[in-house]
Amino acid sequence: MGSRSIKRGPIGPPATFTGRQEILTPDGRVVESLPKKSGKPERDFFGRVKSPKRSETGPKEPKRKKAVVGPDPMLETIEPGSPWSIDERKFPRYEPIASKLRFCLRYAVLAPSSHNSQPWKFRVDATGGEGVAGCVEVHADRTRALPVADPHDRELTISVGCAAGHLVAALRRFNLAERVSILPDPRSPDLLASVYAEPTERELRPQDALVFSGMLKRRTVRHAFEDRPVGERLVGELLELAKGHGVECAVVAGARPRQMLGKLVAEADEVQLASRAFRRELALWMHHNRSHAHDGIPGYAMGMNEVMSLVAPLIVRTFDVGHGRAAQDEQLVRHSPILLILGTGEDTPAAWMRSGMALSHILLRAASENVGASYLNQPIEVDELRARVARIVPGITHPQIILRLGHGPMVPHTPRRALSDVLIQSEVPKGRARS
Repeated sequence: MGSRSIKRGPIGPPATFTGRQEILTPDGRVVESLPKKSGKPERDFFGRVKSPKRSETGPKEPKRKKAVVGPDPMLETIEPGSPWSIDERKFPRYEPIASKLRFCLRYAVLAPSSHNSQPWKFRVDATGGEGVAGCVEVHADRTRALPVADPHDRELTISVGCAAGHLVAALRRFNLAERVSILPDPRSPDLLASVYAEPTERELRPQDALVFSGMLKRRTVRHAFEDRPVGERLVGELLELAKGHGVECAVVAGARPRQMLGKLVAEADEVQLASRAFRRELALWMHHNRSHAHDGIPGYAMGMNEVMSLVAPLIVRTFDVGHGRAAQDEQLVRHSPILLILGTGEDTPAAWMRSGMALSHILLRAASENVGASYLNQPIEVDELRARVARIVPGITHPQIILRLGHGPMVPHTPRRALSDVLIQSEVPKGRARS
């Protein structure tokens, strides 16, 4: 083939022309073909001059990460209109105490609970008494109990304690002085706490502000955590929070204690999932990703896609998947940055309530620094293994909660029932004991 000649115009500015322009090497080969530029400005459909592309105005600049301004990214996934969608600026500061208490209860219903069963009810008493402006009664809803996994309602009581802890955190945020009476009436075993509140002029303590700031950011992260540490300062604050509630708390540190805990969790998995009754109960609280249920565990919370979330309850109900779950959970123990065990000196409903309130504030404080958490309570749920948990670390008398903490993915919130669904509308019975 003959070489191609290039016609050259006179020296000076290029003429206006259209079409394609060939870029050739010195030996005449075409190596690139680009659109030729026109001397006339390019216009859009409306006749306006288009702004030049970045490539026409100079070299492309490297992308820069934008600084986060405004709402925390952890809050941007909250669906508008859901119970998680709360604007603290709408606190009814100038309304009666009953309105203030109901607003704070919107935070209480966000508390975690076993299988997301939400076993609580509340009654608001704004009639006053003993010099206080109002009271919230925190009741157990035992129709939502887990008789197989939690035959003594221990975890149910801890869950209700978490709700009470969330309520206290909200009251402090909105300058309502609180006083908590646990199990105030022996004649009413379902009344687990009375929380008295009245307005105060005291300033919000920094520690209380930090606890409250984790309220909408808290999530249960069932996935593996990232391989980066949790700050020692934060861990120290979590231990102090537990101590402030009269609850024992110890870090599982060192390879040997972690290995022992991992083996216990795996053993408990196999014991529990070998039980057909346990599997049936668990499957009842598992929901597919598009379920409209306002409780239970949706598949997305366990990292399941649409199809898997549909078939998972059937698989759990039908097959013993304990061996696979045991291996998975043992790995979670080994690779969790922080493992905490919460315990109490006594093993009573009052101690369980204190454990729940401590757990609430620990989770909220951790979430304030985007540290996620989930639970490995299986060996505590199996009576034969619970005593062995206490021997893993010193300082734990009756283990109540095994908690793993770390930095993980930003998972969606699990659903919650509306406040109207958990409010007891009837009046407080006359003659009820107050403490």
